[in-house]
Amino acid sequence: MEKELLRLQSAQEHIHEEQKAIDRDMSVIRGEISRRIGHRIPASARAPDSQPEAQVARENASSPSSGNELPHGNGRTRRAAAKTPHTELASTAPLMPTVGAAVPAAMTPTAAVPTPAVPTNVTPSQPVGLADEIRPAANGGVIDTGPAAQMAVVAHRVEDTIARLASNNVGPHPRETAGAQATGALGDHGVFSVGPVTFILGGFIDSASVYENRHVASGTFNYWQDMPFRNDPRYHTKNFEGSARYSRLSFMARGNIDPETTISGMFESDFGAGAATTDAYESNSYAFRLRQAYAAFDDNRDHWHFLAGQAWSMLTPGRTGIVPRQESLPETIEASMLAGQTWARQWQVRAVKDFLNHRLWAGLSVENPQTLYDTTGFMSSGGRVTLPNGGIATVGENGTGLTNNALFSNEIAPDVIAKLAYDPRWGHYEVEGIVHFPHDRVTVDHVGHNNTAIGGGGGGSLILPVLPHYLEVRLAGLAGWGVNRYGSVLLPDATLNAKGAPAPLFGVQATAGIIAHPTPRIDVYGYFGTQRVGKSSFNMNGGSYGYGNPLYSNAGCMQELSSLTCTANTRGVSEVSVGAWWRFFKGKFGTVEGGAQLAYSHRDTWSGQGEDPHTDMSQIFFDFRYLPFQ
Repeated sequence: MEKELLRLQSAQEHIHEEQKAIDRDMSVIRGEISRRIGHRIPASARAPDSQPEAQVARENASSPSSGNELPHGNGRTRRAAAKTPHTELASTAPLMPTVGAAVPAAMTPTAAVPTPAVPTNVTPSQPVGLADEIRPAANGGVIDTGPAAQMAVVAHRVEDTIARLASNNVGPHPRETAGAQATGALGDHGVFSVGPVTFILGGFIDSASVYENRHVASGTFNYWQDMPFRNDPRYHTKNFEGSARYSRLSFMARGNIDPETTISGMFESDFGAGAATTDAYESNSYAFRLRQAYAAFDDNRDHWHFLAGQAWSMLTPGRTGIVPRQESLPETIEASMLAGQTWARQWQVRAVKDFLNHRLWAGLSVENPQTLYDTTGFMSSGGRVTLPNGGIATVGENGTGLTNNALFSNEIAPDVIAKLAYDPRWGHYEVEGIVHFPHDRVTVDHVGHNNTAIGGGGGGSLILPVLPHYLEVRLAGLAGWGVNRYGSVLLPDATLNAKGAPAPLFGVQATAGIIAHPTPRIDVYGYFGTQRVGKSSFNMNGGSYGYGNPLYSNAGCMQELSSLTCTANTRGVSEVSVGAWWRFFKGKFGTVEGGAQLAYSHRDTWSGQGEDPHTDMSQIFFDFRYLPFQ
């Protein structure tokens, strides 16, 4: 019986391959007939959801160089035929037929080749030399060649990126990778239309766990500043925790106003929030929370791109252009990603314009501000800080109404972020800057005044495709005053000076990584990240205040359950992490993958009286994910 099943399986695979060959032959015949009868495909028949690869081909068609490598949907590359610019039209989301184009017949699940739409408004007088030609592609799709290279087809989306992109040998994320999932990549399956609007589903079921040699009660989200010192029994206690709370659901609605203009809305959420009633004893009822929710408008004719809503901050490093869902995030399992990673997800309004055939991008974004204060040495309650001179500095207010009972800082203006991104034919390069305005009010003897400081900084990132689509190197960093909350470690942005005004703290953060894709189903990575913060302090009326004051006592940090003080302001956190993902099942029912990660973190502090404490932590993460739409 087993041999018979194997024989039937082999025969089925053979029939499937024969069907693909027949489909390829039919596509060639159709294209040849279309060419010989003199049809020219007009611009109005262009697929309304042209993909980045299509734009790359059109760009290369006008370029003297001809031996370009174009990405397949699986992230690998193939060499283009010399002096033949071409566009690959491969793969499942239906496109709406354009005006004047015949509606293609519905495709069966096994039909890998789309049927070209032949326009009805073409006259025989149109020149044959501009006709499209079709030939089979290596991955079972078809390649549209020739000067026109504009066909309305039923096509599988090779990427859910809406903006046109230039080929940089880095390219968009392969959507199955953990880095793509972190940014909000959508799926190939679960695509449907309601009237003129197309809906695309995404997300995954996640089952992650961590085993660590210190007990930090934050699960797979690393809160590094809570790493215990030797005075805490948690330093001597190992811990295991698993959860499905980072399972994710996302969808995008998009409408094509015309072949070059698209409006879209993106929503993404998970269960990462802890409600007041959440516990790990029985129900593990973690709360539904918002990750991303934004609207975007892309005009590829005039090269403008607008976004409004909650999304990854424009400070977050990217992979190509300045494009939503193409941020460069580590493939790590830990929900906090990596010490030193630059990121935030917050409200913003951004405007981006691309130049030079989509190779140079310039963006300006105004984003939601917050200032993370450290008030060590001061007496504080609910955003009111008592100063040594008896005055009160109000730096914020605890949330009320529909917000949680946490401090929301006073802010006089949004953060302003500018970025330039460049995509030559090899690599992706970014420079960026930010301006931030910490703000408070000081009241002394019933008379008050406001204080506004100016913070900000700059940074950049780059991705070097050492072996394009097989091995890449990533570097990123940010440095400045008052912008430390944009790092994963959440070091403080500011403290207060003797007069109660905000004193922004200098900080620097950086990451470096090597990522390999030895096969289309295996990703291997290694990262180093670090984030460090400066100090600002003063002594007055016999008291010590500020951040990193050398008169603070650290005498009780190294003896278990010591009764002495352990102030220990964090100076920096560094992490080394290695791991891998294996997509061991991939088919029409989705993708199942497993991952493992080893991480070592080290925390050091500013020197004080008595001790110079430091601590570390080792962790091993495991994860299984089911991606039904990938």
